[in-house]
Amino acid sequence: MINEFAHFCTSFCGCLTKEDMKKTMVIGATINALAILAGGSIGLLLKGRASDRVSQGIMKALGLCIVIIGIRGGLGGDVMLIVVSLALGALVGELVGIDDLLQNFGQWVQAKFSKGDEKSTFAEGFVTASLLFCVGAMAVVGSIDSGLRDDQSVIITKSIIDAMTSVILASTFGAGVLLSAFMVFVYQGIIEFFAGNLQHVLTASLIAQISAVGGVMILGLGANIAFGAKIKVANLLPSFVFAGLYYFIIIA
Repeated sequence: MINEFAHFCTSFCGCLTKEDMKKTMVIGATINALAILAGGSIGLLLKGRASDRVSQGIMKALGLCIVIIGIRGGLGGDVMLIVVSLALGALVGELVGIDDLLQNFGQWVQAKFSKGDEKSTFAEGFVTASLLFCVGAMAVVGSIDSGLRDDQSVIITKSIIDAMTSVILASTFGAGVLLSAFMVFVYQGIIEFFAGNLQHVLTASLIAQISAVGGVMILGLGANIAFGAKIKVANLLPSFVFAGLYYFIIIA
């Protein structure tokens, strides 16, 4: 049985061209994930070296920058599409409890690798970083370019931004930020791997509308960081699905 399985694997790999092998490597997602791990590791080394007042000041400044990014991203979309998709998405997200699921996952991982510090921000850092790094046009467009045209320019730019951001986040929230690299790798890796099929669906116009909805989510993340708001942004994730449906039914 083992010999037959080995023969199958050898035959299968022999049928793959170099181009096929390259597509299965999801290079862009790997670059982005490694950048987050590198930046997050530096942030962990800096954690605790600055006073709480300085750390909070830096985080609030970052939050304000994220608010501006969210506002700019949300201005390019159809207003009714944004309103309808966010309302329906929030309804589904609250019923399912997506934010709670992500928080629980982060806490589960924390329990496996830490001593259960009740004041730990591991789960919060994981959820915040995952949403911030995955929600946005660069994650989608960059992954498609990498998978379809072997062009990592957008992903490299995003990776640099994510690495710098993860330094600040990890220095405040801790190791949970590093776990977001896994989410980025899975999310962008799937888009990159299936880029050939998605290019006909994810048109420039649709990406613009989805990015506008994502911009509002990013605005929510910024508000949480800068102003201490308690917006459960993860519960808004189904809005992407409703944005796509609205686009194809009403706009397209």
